[in-house]
Amino acid sequence: MSADTTAPAPTPSALVPEDFDALEDILDELRTRDDEVPQWEFCDGFMAALVCSRRAIAQDEYLPVLLGEGAAPAAADAPMSAAGVFSGVIQQRRFLELWQRRWDDMVAALDTEVASLDDERSFHPEAMDVRGSILCLPEDERGEFEGQEIPAFAQVWALGFLYAVENWPEEWSPPRDREAAQWLDEALDAIVALTEPDTGKPTFSMFSEDGPPSVSDARLDAYFKAIWAVYDLRRLWKSMGPRVETIRKQAAPGRNDPCPCGSGKKYKKCHGA
Repeated sequence: MSADTTAPAPTPSALVPEDFDALEDILDELRTRDDEVPQWEFCDGFMAALVCSRRAIAQDEYLPVLLGEGAAPAAADAPMSAAGVFSGVIQQRRFLELWQRRWDDMVAALDTEVASLDDERSFHPEAMDVRGSILCLPEDERGEFEGQEIPAFAQVWALGFLYAVENWPEEWSPPRDREAAQWLDEALDAIVALTEPDTGKPTFSMFSEDGPPSVSDARLDAYFKAIWAVYDLRRLWKSMGPRVETIRKQAAPGRNDPCPCGSGKKYKKCHGA
Protein backbone atom coordinates (compact mmCIF):
# COMPACT_ATOMS: atom_id res chain seq x y z
CA MET A 1 0.00 0.00 0.00
CA SER A 2 1.16 3.58 -0.61
CA ALA A 3 2.43 5.53 2.37
CA ASP A 4 0.91 8.72 3.73
CA THR A 5 3.34 11.39 2.55
CA THR A 6 1.65 14.18 4.50
CA ALA A 7 2.05 12.55 7.89
CA PRO A 8 3.01 14.59 10.95
CA ALA A 9 6.30 14.23 12.76
CA PRO A 10 6.37 11.96 15.85
CA THR A 11 5.09 13.53 19.04
CA PRO A 12 7.71 14.70 21.55
CA SER A 13 5.62 13.19 24.36
CA ALA A 14 6.82 9.62 23.71
CA LEU A 15 7.03 7.53 26.87
CA VAL A 16 10.42 6.76 28.39
CA PRO A 17 11.26 3.50 30.22
CA GLU A 18 10.28 5.03 33.56
CA ASP A 19 6.82 5.79 32.19
CA PHE A 20 6.32 2.21 31.03
CA ASP A 21 7.45 1.07 34.49
CA ALA A 22 4.80 3.34 36.00
CA LEU A 23 2.14 1.75 33.78
CA GLU A 24 3.24 -1.73 34.82
CA ASP A 25 3.14 -0.68 38.48
CA ILE A 26 -0.44 0.56 38.10
CA LEU A 27 -1.51 -2.65 36.36
CA ASP A 28 0.23 -4.73 39.04
CA GLU A 29 -1.76 -2.83 41.68
CA LEU A 30 -5.01 -3.38 39.78
CA ARG A 31 -4.26 -7.12 39.68
CA THR A 32 -4.34 -7.24 43.48
CA ARG A 33 -8.10 -6.73 43.10
CA ASP A 34 -8.68 -8.44 39.75
CA ASP A 35 -6.22 -11.10 38.58
CA GLU A 36 -7.55 -10.85 35.01
CA VAL A 37 -6.05 -7.39 34.47
CA PRO A 38 -3.50 -7.89 31.66
CA GLN A 39 0.18 -7.00 31.43
CA TRP A 40 1.19 -3.83 29.65
CA GLU A 41 2.43 -5.76 26.60
CA PHE A 42 -1.12 -7.06 26.06
CA CYS A 43 -2.50 -3.53 26.55
CA ASP A 44 -0.06 -2.13 23.99
CA GLY A 45 -1.22 -4.65 21.39
CA PHE A 46 -4.85 -3.88 22.25
CA MET A 47 -4.15 -0.17 21.79
CA ALA A 48 -2.49 -0.75 18.41
CA ALA A 49 -5.62 -2.48 17.14
CA LEU A 50 -7.79 0.39 18.37
CA VAL A 51 -5.54 2.91 16.62
CA CYS A 52 -5.93 0.89 13.41
CA SER A 53 -9.66 0.24 13.81
CA ARG A 54 -11.97 1.41 11.05
CA ARG A 55 -14.14 3.29 13.55
CA ALA A 56 -12.80 5.59 16.25
CA ILE A 57 -13.83 3.69 19.40
CA ALA A 58 -14.29 5.82 22.53
CA GLN A 59 -12.43 5.26 25.80
CA ASP A 60 -15.62 4.63 27.75
CA GLU A 61 -16.37 1.81 25.30
CA TYR A 62 -12.98 0.08 25.14
CA LEU A 63 -11.47 0.56 28.61
CA PRO A 64 -14.10 -1.62 30.35
CA VAL A 65 -13.36 -4.38 27.80
CA LEU A 66 -9.65 -4.18 28.60
CA LEU A 67 -9.62 -3.54 32.36
CA GLY A 68 -13.13 -4.44 33.49
CA GLU A 69 -16.28 -2.55 34.40
CA GLY A 70 -15.55 0.74 36.09
CA ALA A 71 -12.45 1.51 34.02
CA ALA A 72 -14.04 4.34 32.04
CA PRO A 73 -12.71 7.86 32.84
CA ALA A 74 -14.24 9.55 35.87
CA ALA A 75 -15.83 12.97 35.49
CA ALA A 76 -13.55 15.92 36.20
CA ASP A 77 -15.56 16.81 39.33
CA ALA A 78 -15.84 13.21 40.57
CA PRO A 79 -15.01 12.52 44.25
CA MET A 80 -11.66 10.89 44.99
CA SER A 81 -13.38 7.55 45.63
CA ALA A 82 -15.16 7.47 42.25
CA ALA A 83 -12.43 5.79 40.22
CA GLY A 84 -13.95 2.41 39.40
CA VAL A 85 -11.27 -0.27 39.11
CA PHE A 86 -8.54 2.15 40.15
CA SER A 87 -7.49 2.82 43.72
CA GLY A 88 -8.43 6.47 43.36
CA VAL A 89 -8.87 9.31 40.91
CA ILE A 90 -5.18 10.22 41.08
CA GLN A 91 -4.13 6.73 39.96
CA GLN A 92 -6.78 6.72 37.26
CA ARG A 93 -5.71 10.10 35.88
CA ARG A 94 -2.06 9.06 35.90
CA PHE A 95 -2.88 5.90 33.96
CA LEU A 96 -5.00 7.79 31.43
CA GLU A 97 -2.34 10.44 30.97
CA LEU A 98 0.32 7.82 30.19
CA TRP A 99 -2.14 5.89 28.03
CA GLN A 100 -2.93 8.99 25.97
CA ARG A 101 0.73 9.83 25.50
CA ARG A 102 1.45 6.32 24.22
CA TRP A 103 -1.62 6.57 21.98
CA ASP A 104 -0.49 9.89 20.50
CA ASP A 105 3.02 8.57 19.92
CA MET A 106 1.67 5.44 18.25
CA VAL A 107 -0.59 7.45 15.94
CA ALA A 108 2.27 9.76 14.98
CA ALA A 109 4.59 6.84 14.25
CA LEU A 110 2.04 4.97 12.14
CA ASP A 111 1.13 8.10 10.19
CA THR A 112 4.75 8.94 9.39
CA GLU A 113 6.26 7.59 6.18
CA VAL A 114 9.36 5.52 6.91
CA ALA A 115 11.41 3.34 4.57
CA SER A 116 12.98 1.22 7.30
CA LEU A 117 12.19 0.14 10.82
CA ASP A 118 15.64 1.42 11.74
CA ASP A 119 14.20 4.92 11.36
CA GLU A 120 13.86 6.38 14.85
CA ARG A 121 10.39 7.66 13.90
CA SER A 122 9.07 4.18 13.12
CA PHE A 123 6.52 2.29 15.18
CA HIS A 124 7.77 -0.36 17.59
CA PRO A 125 5.48 -2.46 19.78
CA GLU A 126 6.20 -2.77 23.47
CA ALA A 127 6.96 -6.46 22.99
CA MET A 128 8.77 -8.51 25.62
CA ASP A 129 11.43 -11.19 25.32
CA VAL A 130 10.42 -12.99 28.50
CA ARG A 131 12.56 -16.02 27.71
CA GLY A 132 15.57 -13.78 27.25
CA SER A 133 14.99 -12.06 30.58
CA ILE A 134 14.75 -15.42 32.36
CA LEU A 135 17.93 -16.70 30.73
CA CYS A 136 19.74 -13.60 32.00
CA LEU A 137 18.84 -14.44 35.60
CA PRO A 138 21.34 -16.23 37.88
CA GLU A 139 20.99 -19.99 37.50
CA ASP A 140 19.58 -20.47 40.99
CA GLU A 141 16.72 -18.03 40.20
CA ARG A 142 15.69 -19.70 36.95
CA GLY A 143 14.39 -22.79 38.72
CA GLU A 144 11.11 -21.14 39.75
CA PHE A 145 10.17 -20.86 36.06
CA GLU A 146 10.72 -24.56 35.30
CA GLY A 147 7.61 -26.20 33.91
CA GLN A 148 5.89 -22.87 33.27
CA GLU A 149 4.67 -21.92 29.81
CA ILE A 150 6.81 -18.94 28.83
CA PRO A 151 5.39 -16.76 26.03
CA ALA A 152 7.48 -16.26 22.91
CA PHE A 153 8.79 -12.85 21.95
CA ALA A 154 5.86 -10.52 21.04
CA GLN A 155 3.30 -13.31 21.55
CA VAL A 156 1.39 -11.47 24.30
CA TRP A 157 1.41 -8.26 22.24
CA ALA A 158 -0.20 -10.05 19.29
CA LEU A 159 -2.82 -11.63 21.57
CA GLY A 160 -3.74 -8.16 22.83
CA PHE A 161 -4.12 -6.89 19.27
CA LEU A 162 -6.40 -9.75 18.28
CA TYR A 163 -8.42 -9.40 21.48
CA ALA A 164 -9.52 -5.97 20.27
CA VAL A 165 -10.25 -7.33 16.79
CA GLU A 166 -12.41 -10.09 18.29
CA ASN A 167 -14.37 -7.64 20.44
CA TRP A 168 -15.27 -5.35 17.52
CA PRO A 169 -15.56 -7.79 14.60
CA GLU A 170 -17.85 -5.46 12.65
CA GLU A 171 -14.99 -2.95 12.37
CA TRP A 172 -12.72 -5.62 10.88
CA SER A 173 -15.12 -7.24 8.42
CA PRO A 174 -13.59 -7.53 4.93
CA PRO A 175 -14.30 -4.59 2.60
CA ARG A 176 -16.06 -5.23 -0.70
CA ASP A 177 -13.00 -4.24 -2.70
CA ARG A 178 -11.16 -7.49 -3.44
CA GLU A 179 -7.67 -6.01 -3.29
CA ALA A 180 -8.39 -4.22 -0.02
CA ALA A 181 -9.87 -7.41 1.45
CA GLN A 182 -6.69 -9.26 0.51
CA TRP A 183 -4.55 -6.59 2.22
CA LEU A 184 -6.68 -6.99 5.34
CA ASP A 185 -6.35 -10.79 5.36
CA GLU A 186 -2.59 -10.73 4.80
CA ALA A 187 -2.02 -8.09 7.48
CA LEU A 188 -4.10 -9.92 10.07
CA ASP A 189 -2.41 -13.21 9.18
CA ALA A 190 0.97 -11.59 9.91
CA ILE A 191 -0.21 -10.65 13.41
CA VAL A 192 -1.82 -14.06 13.99
CA ALA A 193 1.57 -15.63 13.19
CA LEU A 194 3.01 -13.94 16.29
CA THR A 195 0.47 -15.69 18.52
CA GLU A 196 2.19 -18.99 17.73
CA PRO A 197 5.14 -20.33 19.78
CA ASP A 198 8.68 -19.72 18.59
CA THR A 199 9.84 -23.22 17.66
CA GLY A 200 12.96 -22.16 15.77
CA LYS A 201 16.53 -22.37 17.00
CA PRO A 202 17.33 -19.35 19.22
CA THR A 203 20.04 -17.21 17.63
CA PHE A 204 19.92 -13.92 19.53
CA SER A 205 18.37 -12.10 22.51
CA MET A 206 15.95 -9.17 22.30
CA PHE A 207 16.33 -8.63 26.04
CA SER A 208 20.04 -7.92 26.10
CA GLU A 209 22.60 -7.30 23.36
CA ASP A 210 24.98 -9.85 24.84
CA GLY A 211 22.35 -12.08 26.46
CA PRO A 212 21.90 -15.82 25.83
CA PRO A 213 20.05 -16.59 22.55
CA SER A 214 16.28 -16.68 23.09
CA VAL A 215 14.67 -15.67 19.77
CA SER A 216 14.92 -17.40 16.39
CA ASP A 217 15.59 -15.80 13.02
CA ALA A 218 12.12 -16.87 11.87
CA ARG A 219 10.52 -15.17 14.87
CA LEU A 220 12.31 -11.91 14.24
CA ASP A 221 11.26 -12.00 10.60
CA ALA A 222 7.63 -12.60 11.66
CA TYR A 223 7.88 -9.71 14.12
CA PHE A 224 9.03 -7.24 11.46
CA LYS A 225 6.30 -8.45 9.08
CA ALA A 226 3.72 -7.85 11.81
CA ILE A 227 4.93 -4.27 12.31
CA TRP A 228 4.56 -3.51 8.61
CA ALA A 229 1.15 -5.17 8.78
CA VAL A 230 0.08 -2.65 11.43
CA TYR A 231 1.12 0.16 9.08
CA ASP A 232 -0.97 -1.43 6.33
CA LEU A 233 -4.02 -1.77 8.57
CA ARG A 234 -3.81 1.85 9.69
CA ARG A 235 -3.58 3.06 6.08
CA LEU A 236 -6.27 0.69 4.83
CA TRP A 237 -9.00 1.87 7.19
CA LYS A 238 -7.95 5.53 6.98
CA SER A 239 -8.30 5.37 3.21
CA MET A 240 -11.74 3.73 3.38
CA GLY A 241 -13.25 5.66 6.28
CA PRO A 242 -15.94 4.42 8.70
CA ARG A 243 -18.46 1.88 7.51
CA VAL A 244 -21.69 3.30 6.10
CA GLU A 245 -24.74 1.48 7.36
CA THR A 246 -27.25 0.51 4.67
CA ILE A 247 -30.65 2.01 5.49
CA ARG A 248 -33.46 -0.22 4.36
CA LYS A 249 -36.78 1.56 3.87
CA GLN A 250 -39.75 -0.49 5.01
CA ALA A 251 -42.11 -1.30 2.16
CA ALA A 252 -45.39 0.66 2.32
CA PRO A 253 -48.51 -1.49 2.69
CA GLY A 254 -50.86 -1.86 -0.24
CA ARG A 255 -54.02 0.28 -0.28
CA ASN A 256 -56.20 -2.71 0.55
CA ASP A 257 -53.84 -4.14 3.20
CA PRO A 258 -54.61 -3.77 6.93
CA CYS A 259 -53.22 -0.50 8.27
CA PRO A 260 -50.01 -1.15 10.27
CA CYS A 261 -51.27 1.12 13.07
CA GLY A 262 -53.52 -1.71 14.24
CA SER A 263 -56.84 0.08 13.80
CA GLY A 264 -58.35 -2.86 11.87
CA LYS A 265 -59.17 -0.60 8.93
CA LYS A 266 -57.74 -0.91 5.44
CA TYR A 267 -54.69 1.24 4.82
CA LYS A 268 -56.56 3.36 2.23
CA LYS A 269 -59.28 4.15 4.80
CA CYS A 270 -56.82 4.97 7.60
CA HIS A 271 -53.25 6.33 7.43
CA GLY A 272 -53.18 5.91 3.65
CA ALA A 273 -56.16 8.21 3.16
